[in-house]
Amino acid sequence: MASTAETDDDIIDDEHFHDSTLIFPPEVQEAIDQKKVGPFCRADFEEAFQGPAAKYGPSNLKQLAEACLVVNVLDPKVKRDILSWFVKLQLSEYTVLFAEDQDVAWLDKIDRRYAWIKRALVEFEEKFGHIFPIEWEVSERICIEFCEITRKELSKIMPKRVTEIDVKLLLFAIQRTTNFETLIAKRFTGVTLQENQPQQPSITPMITPTNPFEENAGSFESTNPFENETGEPMEETKVLGPKPPTSPFDGIISKCFEQHLNIYIESQDRNLSDLITRFVEDFRQHGSPRIEGEEGSNVLPSCADLFVFYKKCMVQCSQLSTGQPMLDLTKTFQKYLKEYAHRVLLSNLPKMSCQTSHLSAASGLIQSILKEGEVAKFTEEEQCRACSILCTAEYCMETTQQLESKLKEKVDPPLAAQIDLNTEQDLFHNVISNCIASLVQDLDSACEPALTAMSKMSWSTVETVGDQSGYVTAITTHLKQNLPIIRDNLASSRKYFTQFCVKFANTFIPKFINHLFRCKPVSTVAAEQLLLDTHSLKTVLQDLPSLGSQVLRKAPASFTKIVNKGMTKAEMILKMVMSPHEPPQAFVDNYMRLLTENDVLEFQKVLEMKALKRSEQNTLLEMYKARLPFNNSSGHNNEVQRNNQVNVSPMPTTSTPEVESSRIRRLEKLIKKRL
Repeated sequence: MASTAETDDDIIDDEHFHDSTLIFPPEVQEAIDQKKVGPFCRADFEEAFQGPAAKYGPSNLKQLAEACLVVNVLDPKVKRDILSWFVKLQLSEYTVLFAEDQDVAWLDKIDRRYAWIKRALVEFEEKFGHIFPIEWEVSERICIEFCEITRKELSKIMPKRVTEIDVKLLLFAIQRTTNFETLIAKRFTGVTLQENQPQQPSITPMITPTNPFEENAGSFESTNPFENETGEPMEETKVLGPKPPTSPFDGIISKCFEQHLNIYIESQDRNLSDLITRFVEDFRQHGSPRIEGEEGSNVLPSCADLFVFYKKCMVQCSQLSTGQPMLDLTKTFQKYLKEYAHRVLLSNLPKMSCQTSHLSAASGLIQSILKEGEVAKFTEEEQCRACSILCTAEYCMETTQQLESKLKEKVDPPLAAQIDLNTEQDLFHNVISNCIASLVQDLDSACEPALTAMSKMSWSTVETVGDQSGYVTAITTHLKQNLPIIRDNLASSRKYFTQFCVKFANTFIPKFINHLFRCKPVSTVAAEQLLLDTHSLKTVLQDLPSLGSQVLRKAPASFTKIVNKGMTKAEMILKMVMSPHEPPQAFVDNYMRLLTENDVLEFQKVLEMKALKRSEQNTLLEMYKARLPFNNSSGHNNEVQRNNQVNVSPMPTTSTPEVESSRIRRLEKLIKKRL
């Protein structure tokens, strides 16, 4: 190269190039650069590194360094060609040693690949690093080419031997690879990668564990793995935004593993299947937890275990890939949320067994029908189990929502919209609804014998008004025995306890009214007794949420409204039974004022309770139907109800016999006195 430079100087002298005013035309200068100097430089490098004396190392290191300075002023293509040739030369041994058919080429020996390049780079730096200008970044170029070759080779060999890849081997290879990517990211800037298309990695480096369960195991007070620890900085911001820039070396090799991450997903599927089976067996052996003390919880421990496992999987998968595999993992999560809801929760919900109650007649009717054990009902353990399943479903529903948010944070932003766990949240909400329905059915069914006893009594023979009837005492006792159990076991789910009370009221009150209609015929005195009983039940129902509690809480307004509306209707029915049916017009007017639902069937049932003659019933029915707008016999028109309430005048007092008015006043005084 030195001799070439001297020859060029002679030529320049001979051609009078020493004249500073003489300038070559561009095409002449390019010809000199490309056709003479460039090939000479390339030839010098080839001679030094591939010639007969190459095995002893280049002897003209100084001249090669000077040649690099010459190349710097030539066309950039000259430099690119020399670097491309040199980099391939440095990696020629690697391509032979780790060829596809070599034993060391497989994943279990992937460490040897990275050990080889580390030694090669150290050797290059020691021997030839000072030859090349620093800005050429030759070490980085060698490393990047190594990464490209490695990724392509692994991409070829893995599909051919995919049956040999298990999750342990896959994770081993990914971990070693991402560790290497992290290492070179610290060593090199990645500036030479900008000369080509920028990397679009989806594999993220596994540097140090970011799993909070491993770092702070056992430090949580909450069992929710997606809640942030008190006092600790948030691991992720809640608002989705652009992710921080990653190293250009992230995924430069490890992206080849992404197409095989289904092996990881399938492994987690098997693990979750085993986990659900274990949860089912644990429930079978140990049942549901019982609340012990104020700080106790009846949430199944298995649900916390499930979501802890989910979080570990999510964190690990996000370290492997934030692309399609995260969506695949989400589908696996959805699958086993459904499995948990059905196999662990719904399948263990206590079932009501139907038993037929046999009623005895006349004397001792209430006592016989209300004997303990004659009615199918939940045991205390079954009530606690239903409450435990409800609280667990509530936990799962809320935590599933947080899981969805975390998954959206982890996945690549363009894929976040595909993550939707609303179906699973609805499933757990349905479990809650089933639990409430079961508890309501149990409590309501146990009241059935008492209501049946009420309807079977001979109300036409009642001659005096006394204390509340036995069926009221039985219902009240039943409620006072069972409500505290349910309330205490739903202490952490107050809103669902309120829903339970509302649903029970909506179930029990219509049933009570239906049984009330079966009490026929009813004498005036019997109607007074029934009105007293109804008011007693109304008082008990109003206090239902705090029944048997030492701490009295005001019932929610929505619940109180339901009870008052339903039981007031029952009271109005009985007041109409007590009212004289003559004159007919006054009776109909009073009925429409007190009972505004415009229901012909209910009106007829009231008449049947009064034991009126058929002709008297027909007369009153015709008058009632005539008062309905459009002869609406179904009687469910809200506008009509409002009109009736405004326009219908109270029944004239002159039409009510003094004795009937006196009875109602005395009864109201008796009720107030009891309260």
